[in-house]
Amino acid sequence: MTGTPEHGAQRPRRPRPDQPLRARWDPIADSGRARSERVERRKRSAVGRFVSTYGWRAYAIPVLAVLTVVLLVMTVRGGGDTSADESATTGDDVRNTNVQDETTPIGAPTGQIQEAALPAGALPAGGPYTRKGDQTYRVVRGTGAKVGTAKQVYTYTVETERGLTPQDYGGDQAFAKLVDTTLSNKKSWIGDGRVAFRRIDAGEPDLRISLSSTDTARELCGYQIKLETSCFYPPDKRVVINEARWVRGAQAFEGDDLTYRQYLINHETGHGIGYEKHQPCKENGALAPIMMQQTFGTANAQIMALDPEMQADRSLVCRPNAWPFPTA
Repeated sequence: MTGTPEHGAQRPRRPRPDQPLRARWDPIADSGRARSERVERRKRSAVGRFVSTYGWRAYAIPVLAVLTVVLLVMTVRGGGDTSADESATTGDDVRNTNVQDETTPIGAPTGQIQEAALPAGALPAGGPYTRKGDQTYRVVRGTGAKVGTAKQVYTYTVETERGLTPQDYGGDQAFAKLVDTTLSNKKSWIGDGRVAFRRIDAGEPDLRISLSSTDTARELCGYQIKLETSCFYPPDKRVVINEARWVRGAQAFEGDDLTYRQYLINHETGHGIGYEKHQPCKENGALAPIMMQQTFGTANAQIMALDPEMQADRSLVCRPNAWPFPTA
C-alpha cells in the first residue's frame, strides 16, 4: 500500500523524551562556510594576521623597539658627557656635579687618630694665627671677568672671617689676589676646558672661598682627627681654608708656603666643584695628584693612616704638587 512501510524496514527512531536533540551534519552548508572563511583569511593583511596571532603583544613589540633605539642613542650621547665628568687628575674618578646637595663636610678626614700618630700631618712651627674668630664672614670687594673657556661657569666670592688679624695672613686683598691668580692659571681647574670661574662680590655665588679661624674650621670640617685641616662645607657652599695652615703650611712642602697655599686653593676648590674622592700616589717620585691629602704627607703610607679603606701601594712616595694640570 502506498505510504505504508515495507515489511522489515526500520522506521526513523525519535529520541526518547529524556535524550537531547542531535544536530544534523550539513556538508553543503559547512563547505560554504569554510570557503567563506578562506576568502576572509586571504583578505587579511600581513599586519592583520600578525595582530590576530600575537594580540596585545603585536602593539608592545614595535613600541619596545622604538624605545630601544632611543635608549641606544641616549647612551651613546651620554657616553660623551660621562667622559667629560671624569676626574681631571686621573681619569678614573667620577665627578659629582651635584656636590652642593651634600650636607656634610667633604674632604675632611674622619676617625680618632691623634696628631702624635701622624707626625707628617702635624702643624709646622711658624707665625701667629687666630684660634677663634667671630664665625661670620665678610666678602672681599672685587670682581673679575670669566677665566677659562668652558660653558660651565662657577661664580665665587672671596671671604675672610671677622676676627682674624690681617697682619697674620697678609690682609684681605693679598688673600683675594692669590685666590684669583691661582684659579685663573691654566694649570688650575680651567686647564682641561671643563669648568670656568668668575669672581663676584654681590649676589649668590656657587662657591665661597673663605679664610677661617681654626675653631671655625674645626666646627665646619670636624675635628675627629686632631690635626688642622681644611674642607668644603656644602650647606654654605664654603671652601674652608684653615688660617693655621695658610700661615704655617704643611711639612710635606718643606717651607714653600706659596706653593702650599696654591695647593690649598686648588684642592679644596676641587672638592667644591665635585671631585670628592681623595687619591693616592700612583707612581714613585711623580708629582702628587692634586686630590691627594698632601697636607698630611705625600707618601701613601702616611695618608692611608687617615683613610684605611684606600686601595693603594703603601710603598709609593710622590713629590708635592699644587696643580690639577701641572704640565699645562
